[in-house]
Amino acid sequence: MDKIAVVIPAFNESHSISSVVTDVYVYGQPIVVDDGSQDNTAYLAESAGAIVVRHKVNMGYDSALESGLFKAIALGFEYAVTFDADGQHIPHLLLAFKEQLTLGADLVVGTRDFYQRSSEILFSIVSRLFWGIPDPLCGMKGYKLSHLSSLGYFDSYKSIGTEFALRCARAGLCIRTVPVHTQRRLDVSRFGSGLCPNLRILRSLTLGFFRAHSINRS
Repeated sequence: MDKIAVVIPAFNESHSISSVVTDVYVYGQPIVVDDGSQDNTAYLAESAGAIVVRHKVNMGYDSALESGLFKAIALGFEYAVTFDADGQHIPHLLLAFKEQLTLGADLVVGTRDFYQRSSEILFSIVSRLFWGIPDPLCGMKGYKLSHLSSLGYFDSYKSIGTEFALRCARAGLCIRTVPVHTQRRLDVSRFGSGLCPNLRILRSLTLGFFRAHSINRS
């Protein structure tokens, strides 16, 4: 199959989802996961050419990613790239992710040019030091789906999209990076701002670190 799957988790993104789907369609098959939106995100995504997976209620970012990635596996795709629904990612970067995957990478991780939160900077420092991944929180990642299929799940502790990447690093799989310029979104981030998002990121970092430490000792 020539096209890659482009998995787009979306929650109340009606203002941007049509243009995002249209822009990525030339690079891959958009799979939009409507994570319990209360607007017409699903309808607009489908009208623009996306395959839509619907969650009846909001299940969160990791569950949306898991649904989209396993939908890509069910459809027979070999590779998938995750992509934000808010218009922050630049579509032509999908070519670089696809190139690295077809050249043999098991996982391709985007490396952003700025971080919105201090906790993201800390996560980046720890991840680079212990796992060799500069930016595990980047929402743009490329997956060789056979590894995910053999594992049977994507996330077990609400890791904000980082658990599988850290598993790949611990398993010694081939991980490559692609620089990602992110455009600033015009409205409020769905992830939120202030203390709560920083605590969620620190929780993910702590669980990821101690699970890795436990595995390495066993």
